[in-house]
Amino acid sequence: MHCLRSTTSQLAINRSLKHLSLRARPSLLFFSISSTKRRTSLLSFPVLPPQSIMASHTVGYPRMGPKRELKFALESFWDGKSSAEDLQKVSADLRASIWKQMADAGIKYIPSNTFSYYDQMLDTTAMLGAVPSRYNWTGGEIGFDTYFSMARGNATVPAMEMTKWFDTNYHFIVPELGPETKFTYASHKAVNEYKEAKALGVGTVPVLIGPVSYLLLSKPAKGVEKTFSLLSLLDKIIPVYKEVVTELKAAGASWIQFDEPTLVLDLDSHKLEAFTKAYSALESSVSGLNVLIETYFADVPADAYKTLTSLKAVTGFGFDLVRGAKTIDLIKGGFPSGKYLFAGVIDGRNIWADNLAASLSTLQALEGIVGKDKLVVSSSCSLLHTAVDLVNEPKLDREIKSWLAFAAQKVVEVNALAKALAGQKDEAFFSANAAALASRKSSPRVTNAAVQKAAAALRGSDHRRATNVSGRLDAQQKKLNLPILPTTTIGSFPQTIELRKIRREYKAKKVSEEEYVKTIKEEISKVVKLQEELDIDVLVHGEPERNDMVEYFGEQLSGFAFTANGWVQSYGSRCVKPPIIYGDVSRPKAMTVFWSSMAQSMTKRPMKGMLTGPVTILNWSFVRNDQPRFETTYQIALAIKEEVEDLEKAGISVIQIDEAALREGLPLRKSEQAFYLEWAVHSFRITNCGVQDTTQIHTHMCYSHFNDIIHSIIDMDADVITIENSRSDEKLLSVFREGVKYGAGIGPGVYDIHSPRIPSMEEIAERINKMLAVLETNILWVNPDCGLKTRKYGEVKPALTHMVNAAKLLRTQLASAK
Repeated sequence: MHCLRSTTSQLAINRSLKHLSLRARPSLLFFSISSTKRRTSLLSFPVLPPQSIMASHTVGYPRMGPKRELKFALESFWDGKSSAEDLQKVSADLRASIWKQMADAGIKYIPSNTFSYYDQMLDTTAMLGAVPSRYNWTGGEIGFDTYFSMARGNATVPAMEMTKWFDTNYHFIVPELGPETKFTYASHKAVNEYKEAKALGVGTVPVLIGPVSYLLLSKPAKGVEKTFSLLSLLDKIIPVYKEVVTELKAAGASWIQFDEPTLVLDLDSHKLEAFTKAYSALESSVSGLNVLIETYFADVPADAYKTLTSLKAVTGFGFDLVRGAKTIDLIKGGFPSGKYLFAGVIDGRNIWADNLAASLSTLQALEGIVGKDKLVVSSSCSLLHTAVDLVNEPKLDREIKSWLAFAAQKVVEVNALAKALAGQKDEAFFSANAAALASRKSSPRVTNAAVQKAAAALRGSDHRRATNVSGRLDAQQKKLNLPILPTTTIGSFPQTIELRKIRREYKAKKVSEEEYVKTIKEEISKVVKLQEELDIDVLVHGEPERNDMVEYFGEQLSGFAFTANGWVQSYGSRCVKPPIIYGDVSRPKAMTVFWSSMAQSMTKRPMKGMLTGPVTILNWSFVRNDQPRFETTYQIALAIKEEVEDLEKAGISVIQIDEAALREGLPLRKSEQAFYLEWAVHSFRITNCGVQDTTQIHTHMCYSHFNDIIHSIIDMDADVITIENSRSDEKLLSVFREGVKYGAGIGPGVYDIHSPRIPSMEEIAERINKMLAVLETNILWVNPDCGLKTRKYGEVKPALTHMVNAAKLLRTQLASAK
């Protein structure tokens, strides 16, 4: 399968340009803008009178645009179909429209510098000039060539590592830092965007990734991984932050927001001391400015809270009070006098309408602690992690739509609460909110008693297969007769414009079912034939019928709803459209058996049945918040279990149940991780506990740090696991070097599919040899990092050819060495 997805076309970028009404022509320098005087003649935002602006704030806002304008602009630029000027023009229009939207809604503290062409951590790397030497950057303002080479790689060098942003499905580019890294102020993006907003009549709060979180989220450069302390670089990056702060102050900024999300993690005293050191060093530079430190995604531990609230240079503290409700107790226990509390009561991670009455009650209690003039209503985190606007969902079920709030609606909720605190409560708005909550609670479509009973009954067993993995692998090898170092792919093959068109037309009933099936069958046949020509051992059907690895299944399960434009950025230009789980989940009928059986009939080689696992479906959906997440996962697991058993009955001997997002859902606090891993791993085992020993169960994971949960991965009891390895510099292999024994089949990825770069056979062979140094020959599989959906056939064919040839080369060498 493929865990990150989407595409582009020139028509789409043209539509995007027409869709936006605002216009600007920034200069060709990356992150630089031209004079905004002529732009203000086209557009000037009204400055709201002081009495209409309440104490309200948002941590950040989605960048892609309501119709994914930035995505299409980026991909058009990368494909050489549009210019840098075109890309910057679309970007400036998006920023202006977002600032206007927040200003019109009455938000007082509007963020800037939350826009990014790829990723905010990469933007910070650019700001600091921390470019790895392999990109041959020679100084000056960092331009698109260097920036996108770091993000995506190029023909000669690989991209920087990409991994999950905390426990979200957003991916960031991991900085590579070492003792030789030189820091210099190399991107003026934060200052330029502040000036850009100011010229449009909007005062903003520039947002920077804080210096300590930047370092803690980085990785040591190659060669110093075990000896180098990233925090030793603090003194070297602070001077650059001082330069940025000085320029922002000179430009007229009165507030600066530093995002320090690592404060919610379990940090030792040395790491906590780094925050005191960093903000003490910045104290003279921020004099005269208001400084907000923003945290999110969990509660702040007591020792971190004490460190944070003791920082003299800081004016305000932002807390996630949705996922970090325990922080409220810390605030009640003591909050520094005269400081601002930015109370994140509106959920930035989900799409349900807020319980405004409950949030208002929480805010009123906090108001009594910090003071009426020091309380600011905010989102729990950046709204980047939710969909953009319900206005773009005209076909969404009316009842369900009334239960929801996307980013645009959450901005309104923030301001409604701020107005209510100020004595200007909109009674009609609050009444409508209460009615929607009551409707959702009483709706018969939410509850299915039979499903709840079946899920509750699961808790009495651990659902393990009867035979241990070594015995199963022996039985499977007798049936499958695979060579050593068997080759396979992860599931998806390139999704062409024609494929997307036929799916779209079939869904709109513009083509018949017969024509649709004929087209998809032809594509499957093409993919099967290609794999046979390449001599791949275990085949996939390429998933041409699937729009998305979660949405495809959700559309065939009860309890799910779907949006037309509920896109959320996953990384770079890649967006996902999470389904909405609003009720109990069950499987009305088989979902994949027809296509998998068709594909298997085209070849004598094993054909993998491709499913998405219950934990990944959960973590990549907007999940109901009226019952524990594990209960919803157990319901999904039962539905997938039925599908697995139907595939086996249909003659499919290899079934892959992807759990790409299992690690992603791991709670950030160690005290909560064991419980999550227990029910997440159990849910996976439920899906396949009833199959025969000869049926081989695969799973796939990607783009997270897995070493700390390797024992839970082993406990999943899959027969084969394929796992991302190449883009993360083969960090996965280190766990095996440290003595962890793994007896099941394993396929660490041999090349990065999220870069257009094509690896050579020699490079792949070298990777396989590194794996053979720590893994037994009889358990090692050869496969890419992830699915091939986002790549072009011109990249896929040579890369897979090199992969297969590398496996054959190693087989020959191993045979001759006996």
